Formats: sequence, C-alpha cells, structure tokens
Amino acid sequence: QVQLVESGGGLVQAGDSLRLSCAASGRTFSAYDVGWFRQAPGKEREFVAQMSRDSITCNTDSVKGRFTISRDNAKNTVYLQMNSLKPEDTAIYYCAAKLQLRLRALTTEADYDYWGQGTQVTVSS
Repeated sequence: QVQLVESGGGLVQAGDSLRLSCAASGRTFSAYDVGWFRQAPGKEREFVAQMSRDSITCNTDSVKGRFTISRDNAKNTVYLQMNSLKPEDTAIYYCAAKLQLRLRALTTEADYDYWGQGTQVTVSS
C-alpha cells in the first residue's frame, strides 16, 4: 500500500514557476513508477508526466520544455517543477503510483493504482 499527499499548489501569474511535491508512505516507494495528472474544470483528467523506477521520464506534449518530473527516493517524494506557467495549466494536479515489473508508458488513469487527493494550481493571465 502507498499513500500519496500532494502539496505546493497555489495562485500564480502567467510566466511564473511552481514546484509541486508528492510525499509517499511506504518503504518500497523507490520500486514504483510515479506520474502526475491534472484535471481542469469541466474536463477529463489528463496525463502530464511519468517517471519510472529507473528514472526514465515522459511528458505530454503540452508541457514539454516547461515541466520536469523528478524524484528523491531517500525522501519518498516526487516533484513536478513547472516553469513558464500558462492560464491553460490551471487545474487540480494529482500524483499517482504504480508497481510494475517491466518498463512501459503509463499515461492513463487506469494504469495507476494509488492516487493523492490533489493540489490546486491556478494561473492568472
């Protein structure tokens, strides 16, 4: 079992940066793939970024060059560094985790087993 708690959201202006954190419980967190998703009002939850247990990453096209996912296994924490924020990045951001035995892209909600409660990011123009 893994419990995830996000933090770091807030209200910022376009062009600003934020770093989201996701603190995980569990001694084997380093074995999990982790991901970030977001859900804007009235929209489906969408994939943002994934980092495998071997630190291989992938991002959705809309955030490439602006968002970076990272992890610190010693702290059981995953981060999402968000730069050059745009109003369209406004959403609730969720982290998620999945224990898988082989490397594959995990880009849908159904791919993950554990979820945090979300943190709100609002970007004003």
